[in-house]
Amino acid sequence: MSQAYIVDAVRTPVGRRGGGLAGAHPVDLAAHVIRTLIGRNDFDPAMVDDVILGCLDTIGAQSGDIARIAALGAGLPESVPGVTVDRQCGSSQQAVHFAAQAVMSGTADIVVAGGVQNMSQIPLMSSVTAGEPYGATDPYSGSKTWTARYGGEEISQFRGAELIARRWNFDRSAMEAYALESHRRAVHALEQGYFDAEIEPFDGVAVDECPRPDTTAAKMAALPTLTPQGRLTAAVSSQISDGASGMLIASESAVNRFGLTPRARVHHMSVLGADPIMMLTAPIPATRRALVRCGLSIDQIDAYEVNEAFAPVAMAWLHDIGADPERLNPHGGAIALGHPIGATGTRLMTTLLHELECTGGRYGLQAMCEGGGQANVTIIERLG
Repeated sequence: MSQAYIVDAVRTPVGRRGGGLAGAHPVDLAAHVIRTLIGRNDFDPAMVDDVILGCLDTIGAQSGDIARIAALGAGLPESVPGVTVDRQCGSSQQAVHFAAQAVMSGTADIVVAGGVQNMSQIPLMSSVTAGEPYGATDPYSGSKTWTARYGGEEISQFRGAELIARRWNFDRSAMEAYALESHRRAVHALEQGYFDAEIEPFDGVAVDECPRPDTTAAKMAALPTLTPQGRLTAAVSSQISDGASGMLIASESAVNRFGLTPRARVHHMSVLGADPIMMLTAPIPATRRALVRCGLSIDQIDAYEVNEAFAPVAMAWLHDIGADPERLNPHGGAIALGHPIGATGTRLMTTLLHELECTGGRYGLQAMCEGGGQANVTIIERLG
């Protein structure tokens, strides 16, 4: 089968809620990434077969197939199409999978894959609340088929994270210690300029805004829990944020024709479902299956990015997979760096690729928990 190569990867800084990117139109954020990817690689932009972007809450400024609008905003020829993907938190990672699958099948040669989200402008779950005037308060209520299988249980990421914390018996102090380490790693990376090579500044914003150098265990301990009897606080949750990210995926034929230099290849890609009520545990079985399919052990993976939707998600993955904690999110995760939902998949993969290049590692693994109890897993192999 043909190979799918990652030729380039770039992202905007991640802006904190109400921060430097809050006023940016989502189309402009995505167009900035697309323009950068095309501009620094020498080929005719008309050769792009598709632009695939992840985005959630596709209403208002994020509606109307934002991938197509952003491609045009970036100056690509009108012949270049675009499509928007929603696999919840894994949307832009799924965009990479779709791009790689198209390239590997021979139906495409060059695809831009990425994602965008401005959560300051369009809050999380806005697409759900937008249905309220029409009598639809959520995706589940009133569905006879859903109720027949799962009853009327509360479905939310917050409840899922609480259920994980209880099942794995992670107490508040352990989760806060994990969160504090995420900030420490992210702050250190910022101080060292670690992310500079993967970020293309946007409108005067050049660095990630979410890491908190002044946070402490005492400050975390003083926060109220999200629910009265719960264990989770805002400190152990991913941060609402804004940003865009993207990758240029190309076939071997395109690499040779246009003299492109691939940085990595997509070694494995898969997606797996699990319990939709607990919702956020799918990265565990999905990682196990991915490793079996590749014939690799976790010890052969040089770095892993597992999205920190909440501390217990990454902690449970680490516990059950038996992975090295030093290789997990080595420069911090979404607790410190933010989680611009539609953009996080390729944000993580861009950082993962950069980490392999900086350390000389060969394999990197990425896993995302997703709404509906799903998880994408991608393994990339650094080239060169």
